[in-house]
Amino acid sequence: MYVAVKGGERAIDEAHRQLAEKRRGDPAVPRLSARQIGEQLGLAVDRVMAEGALYDRDLAARAIRQAMGDLIEAAFLVRAYRTTLPRLAVTEPVDTNRMAVGRRVSATFKDLPGGQILGPTFDYTHRLLDLEESGPDAPDGPLPEEQSDDADEPQPGGSAADTPKVLQLLDHEGLIEPDEAAGDGAGGEAENGDGTPLEGNEPADLTREPLSFPAGRDARLQALARSDEGFCLGLAYSTQRGFGRTHPFAGEIRMGTVAIEIVPEELGFPVEIGAITLTECDMINQFTGAKGVPPQFTRGYGLVFGHSERKAMAMSLVDRAMRAPEFGEPETAPAQDQEFVLLHGDNVESSGFLQHLKLPHYVDFQAELSLLRDLRAELEGRKTADAAAGDEGEGENA
Repeated sequence: MYVAVKGGERAIDEAHRQLAEKRRGDPAVPRLSARQIGEQLGLAVDRVMAEGALYDRDLAARAIRQAMGDLIEAAFLVRAYRTTLPRLAVTEPVDTNRMAVGRRVSATFKDLPGGQILGPTFDYTHRLLDLEESGPDAPDGPLPEEQSDDADEPQPGGSAADTPKVLQLLDHEGLIEPDEAAGDGAGGEAENGDGTPLEGNEPADLTREPLSFPAGRDARLQALARSDEGFCLGLAYSTQRGFGRTHPFAGEIRMGTVAIEIVPEELGFPVEIGAITLTECDMINQFTGAKGVPPQFTRGYGLVFGHSERKAMAMSLVDRAMRAPEFGEPETAPAQDQEFVLLHGDNVESSGFLQHLKLPHYVDFQAELSLLRDLRAELEGRKTADAAAGDEGEGENA
């Protein structure tokens, strides 16, 4: 017999108390500070900022601590907090051509104008677990000198002439679709789902308007930037294995800081208010051409908060896969299906829908349980009747 279990406020309060105790851990161990998390778990902070759709390293670090390292829960906390914040202004489009680059690599050209910049990366490490914990990052190693909070802020800099984009080399020869046609960055226009330009060139805003289909590329890129990294990575991998008709080359991956500007109404010209760290990926894909379109390369684009190369690369592959209708390509793979990709990539929404299964469903279950018992009883009744009919038939034959 299934018996419904009743709970109440006392049980919930006790669950909260136990969570707080579990979160704190051994009181003898010093409590993690948000600054420690931001400095030493920076990639986790970057992921939470991207999927939480809020650029604030301190808040993301606090969310990670509160969520006990559960990055999806941390992104949920950040998004929930984001809804309480007023929108004071809308920034100008960031110019990634003027990025102060900290890392820049290309798999398509060895000698780049401005050079390749390896920067901080795991790409060349041996993936050997450091059990000795030696060096400056050891638990009792030397601590850096105290810095002011301002020292943590990224500083804008660089110019377009310092690090021109790799795809410009192909663009000059007309070997890749124009940036304006792709609508994937500086100079690209936002589009409606039917491909027509948005009125006033206003981009979609998924924080204020629900996603609708067919979605324009601006909405798709925004959704992908907020999507779960693992989900996006799985779809990108599927395109590489043949489920998406793409043959990609990493045209350029760059990470650095860009200036953020707004145009105050009383001034009428842009004013720089700060800088943020971004990772950008331009992926080059083959295209054989179509009616009126010569053979050329096509673009896939990814742009995310912080240092998040894997996410930016995955995003660019999925972006190109969803552009299949633009090039007359058949939509046969999951990564090419807008609704499948965009409706299932949001980890906050999918996690909530999954975890609601933990909430009471006593009435629903009792109804299905009663139905199942009735069906079993009916089946047993038919078996008994069939057996009785069989016995009578054997008696008559005898």
